[in-house]
Order: sequence, then C-alpha cells, then structure tokens
Amino acid sequence: MRDVTVGVHIVARTAPELVDGIVAAAQAGVECAWLTVGGLAPDPFAVFGAAAMRTSRIKFGTSIVPTFPRHPLAMAQGAAAVDALAPGRLRLGVGPSHKPVIEGTWGIPFERPLEHLREYLTILKAILGTGSVNFEGKRLTARGTIGGPTGVTVMASALRANGFRLCGELADGAISWVCPLPYLRDVAVPAIRAGAEKAGRTPPPLVAHIPVVVSEDVEAVREGARRQIGIYPRVPFYQQMFADAGFPEALGGQLSDRMIDALVVHGSAEQVKARLREAPAFGAGEILAMPVLPPGDREALPRTLAALGELAAE
Repeated sequence: MRDVTVGVHIVARTAPELVDGIVAAAQAGVECAWLTVGGLAPDPFAVFGAAAMRTSRIKFGTSIVPTFPRHPLAMAQGAAAVDALAPGRLRLGVGPSHKPVIEGTWGIPFERPLEHLREYLTILKAILGTGSVNFEGKRLTARGTIGGPTGVTVMASALRANGFRLCGELADGAISWVCPLPYLRDVAVPAIRAGAEKAGRTPPPLVAHIPVVVSEDVEAVREGARRQIGIYPRVPFYQQMFADAGFPEALGGQLSDRMIDALVVHGSAEQVKARLREAPAFGAGEILAMPVLPPGDREALPRTLAALGELAAE
C-alpha cells in the first residue's frame, strides 16, 4: 500500500528455519520481516545477519527485544553489526516486556519500567544515531563509542497511553501488540501525538500488530487464535487494555469469539486485503501482520504471505 509498510511476523523454532521464513517473506514481496524475542528464542541479530546474506531488500524488525536482560550498549552492538551487513534495513523494536517474564525467567527486578525505557531509548538513540554516548541516569549508565552513526530505526513497544506517549516523545516508531484497531485510533494515536508535541517533533509512525490469516474456515481460525494469542487475556496489562477497548470478558481471562473476530483479520485473500487497507484509517503507519494458523492447514501460511505481498505491491 502506498506510504504504508507491510511486514510479517516470522515464526519458527530454530535459527535456520527463521532465516528460511525471512527469505520466503522476501520472495513473496513482503517489505519487513519481524521477529519476536520472548523467552530464550534465537538471537535476532544472529538470525538477521544470516538473512542479510540471502536477501537484499527486505527490512528486519524486532518486536520486541526485552530491555531488562540486555544493557543498551550490548543491544547497540548487535544492532550495529546487522546494520553493517544490511545498511538501513534494521528496525530495532525494544520494550520492557512484563513482570512475570523478566522476574520469572531472568530473575531481574521489574522496577519502574517506563522510567527504565525512557533512559534506554535515550541511550540507544544517542549511540546508534551519532556513534557515541555519555549518559548517567537513575536506572542506567552508558559510556562508549561504536565507530560512527548507523541507519538503525529505534522503535519501542507500547500497550497503554503512557507507553504510546513515551514513544511519541522519543522513539522512531511505536509498536502495538494485539490491540484492537479502534483502541489504536482512540488511545494510541492521540497519545503518540501528545508525546511528539511535548518534544516538539513530528509524530512517529504507529506499527499496528494485526493477527491475519487467509482462511474462510471461521471455527478453525478461532481455534488457531486461541492457541496463539489465548494467553494475553490472562496477562494483567493486556486484560485491562482489552477491557478498556470494550471487551470486559478479558477480565476473566477469556478470549471470546467476539474478541477473536475483532482482532483477527481473516477470510478470502480479497477480504483480508480489503480489511488491511482500512488500517491507515485507524492511524496505522505500518502493518505488522502475525499469521494465525488454523490447525492442520499447511497452505494457510503461503496463502497469507502471498496476499501480504500483493498488498505491499499496491
């Protein structure tokens, strides 16, 4: 779509499979390949470095790399290496993640996440934008150089208004996750604008994470959605976001059919493309499509990639 980047979330268990998925997305004409980095998934910088050797144009995005387990200088090292191999193609999306993950997996105290993210973004923007940083804050200290500026785009995740406001103030983009499009229009976009106005800058783009599948089997789509995103109504921050978006059943941990049908773009290829064309009207500057795969449908992913490639070519 004109002026809107179309990207896809690549899912696989191993690094070679992730690289193959990125290559397949590039061959389909998708503009950006996104990796999530929850738990102990393969390191995204290593995967993107390998993918850079097999692709030439597709952009690489992280949504997200958790910030607490990695010092921002370590994050910058990995990002700068990818930028050297694929200049200007990396969209570095970072975020604090959530208390159960950071404390349960890493054993790191999850304290003052927005204050932490503010300092983290300040450091990343400085060192990746200019090649050096000298920063001492309440949460983080960083001093060093990486040899020169990079072409890395620094983005951050957001779920509630304060997070989107911070992205508007400091980041090169804000990345949502399983947020209904009306919520993005009514909450995220105004908050991004408010943050940008505070900083005296142009509002950065909103990357709208949208679950997508080309499938007309509604019940299979719903089953696939429950398997892939059924956990989110059981996570407190997401529960409240869903409730604020008009889905009070999330407060009971339920991913209802009504929620799935509102969140997941599904149907024929033409129906999917038509619904995704509406995303900019809700404030989306980019689309991060997450394929929702119905159980047993091995052709769902190729169909979905093909539709996304066609949409990107419009």
